Amino acid sequence: MGYPDKAKWIAPRAASIALRYGLALASVGVALGLAYTFLYLQLPQPFTALALSAIAITFWYGGTKPGILAALLSSFARSYFFEPEVITVPNVLYDLVFLIFALLMTRVTRARDELEVRVAERTAELTRANEDLRLEIAERKQAEADLRASEAYLAEAQRLTHTASFALNIATRKIVHWSQEHFRLFGFDPGRGLPSFEVVRQRIHPDDRERVDEIYERAIREKADYETDYRIVLPDRMVKHVHSVGHPVFDGSGDLVEYVGTIMDVTERKRAEEALRQAQADLAHVSRVTTMGELTASLAHEVNQPIAAAVTNADTCLRWLNREHPDVEEARAAAMRIVKDGRRAAEIISRIRLLFTKGTPQRELVDVNEVIREMTLLLRSEITRYSISVRTDLTADLPQAMGDRVQLQQVFMNLMLNGIDAMKDLDAERELTIKSQHAENGQLQISVTDTGVGLPAQATDQIFNAFFTTKPHGTGMGLSISRSIIESHGGRLWAAPNSPRGARLYFTLPIEGDPDE
Repeated sequence: MGYPDKAKWIAPRAASIALRYGLALASVGVALGLAYTFLYLQLPQPFTALALSAIAITFWYGGTKPGILAALLSSFARSYFFEPEVITVPNVLYDLVFLIFALLMTRVTRARDELEVRVAERTAELTRANEDLRLEIAERKQAEADLRASEAYLAEAQRLTHTASFALNIATRKIVHWSQEHFRLFGFDPGRGLPSFEVVRQRIHPDDRERVDEIYERAIREKADYETDYRIVLPDRMVKHVHSVGHPVFDGSGDLVEYVGTIMDVTERKRAEEALRQAQADLAHVSRVTTMGELTASLAHEVNQPIAAAVTNADTCLRWLNREHPDVEEARAAAMRIVKDGRRAAEIISRIRLLFTKGTPQRELVDVNEVIREMTLLLRSEITRYSISVRTDLTADLPQAMGDRVQLQQVFMNLMLNGIDAMKDLDAERELTIKSQHAENGQLQISVTDTGVGLPAQATDQIFNAFFTTKPHGTGMGLSISRSIIESHGGRLWAAPNSPRGARLYFTLPIEGDPDE
């Protein structure tokens, strides 16, 4: 401690000591002065009482040591100034009174000091507790403010993303929490409080209600998460598509208590998906028309064959009938051949018309093996034109696939024409193999294999990109459209090299069930 600091500390302490001991001198002096004043006025002089008061004041305000000094000074002043007045009581008795009073005041002062210490400690404890309480209140207010801000941010996020949150008591089927976005999404007035579970259920589209009920009940029985899409109908008859996710909450005993979850408005997404599907369907139709235009000569030849055969058989029938003795049996046989050729021409024209048809995809059970045979027959002229041998390895009793027949015909046409295109200029064996078989996970697998030029090096997956082509006059859309069609059916389309040369295209289709559900 430096000299200036030490001086600052010593000065107040010295002043305090001077005041306390000065109080002893002053209080005894005042008592002595008052006693003399009483004596001068010829009144009973109460020095002893005044001295005791001086001692008490000094003890109380000055402390123990100044109080003892006041007692000693009082005893001295009594003996020195007033001893002639004291005749009946021995001097030692006054000294004993001062001593006892000093001892009593010492105890009283000590008790007061201890009380002050305890009061100070208690006050400090109360101050600390008050400060802790103040801090706790401030923290709680801050937490409440943060919670309100968080709830506001959550509500705004839900509003922007059209996502609502909820909590449902399973035992009572009572909604215990509904976010503001939930009220907006389902068209309820927040001012009327939480709607009942049954009222909310009635907002579900009648065609979806039973399915949603089954999903909810199964999730409750299995105590599991659930996730589903369904439609809701608002009072103004507006229909919205929503995506609902629920999560079970359990108590300490493991019993199912408040499913909690979210519901998202996916109406715009559904509309976008529908628009995308329509655009893909339109693009697929354009691709089919373009391809069929390229095959005009082959298709015309394919149709002309049964027509020419029918004309020949008609001439034959007439000759058998125009004989002197008409041969009815031969004429009947020729007429039956005419019918067969006519039906064959009609079937070819019907298949061509289907491929030219533009409309919404229709899902139905399709015999994939039958589609393969149809497309092989339809492309027979192209196959014959380039001297390509076709081998089909079709699994018997193959289950039907759920799909759009025209779209699947387009996929086969694209893959088969690609294989034909890859082999037509090769001076080697040209073989196109189409195989159908069972696959894992309840699916069918179909492969189209050629012995052509093979896949472009290190670009196996790029061949499915839109506008990517290796043909001089190709559009680069055939394989891209084919992959979109297969994926929309819940399957997968991919390519791999064929050994010793050529390419192999695989795709899968689900056996049953609609992937859009």
